[in-house]
Amino acid sequence: MRKNPVIPFAIIAVLGIVVMIIVSAAGINQREAIQNEEEGGGEKHEETASANPEELFQNQCASCHGGDLGGGAGPNLQEVGSRYSAEEINDIIVNGKGSAMPAGLYTGEQATKLAEWLAEKK
Repeated sequence: MRKNPVIPFAIIAVLGIVVMIIVSAAGINQREAIQNEEEGGGEKHEETASANPEELFQNQCASCHGGDLGGGAGPNLQEVGSRYSAEEINDIIVNGKGSAMPAGLYTGEQATKLAEWLAEKK
């Protein structure tokens, strides 16, 4: 007497469906955790609003422009104040420049503080 060949396929299908449900539930939990982190990240971003301009620079800009403003992947900013005004620097920080300088690293008060600090570099 031969066993029904459909039963192994049915077992595999049921196991596959159960695994998909488990993985989906885990994904939903991860999405919620990421959303909570982003909301918490907003609070962290607010903390940096009170940071001094040099800290703002070290947090987002130093990786490309160098910790001493000497350049690297990004241009040298040691004498950027002699090339651009604070308003122009603020515009570059907020809107980016070309494909190398991303937009929106800082906005609002943070961008203004950082631009004024950089404009003093002459």
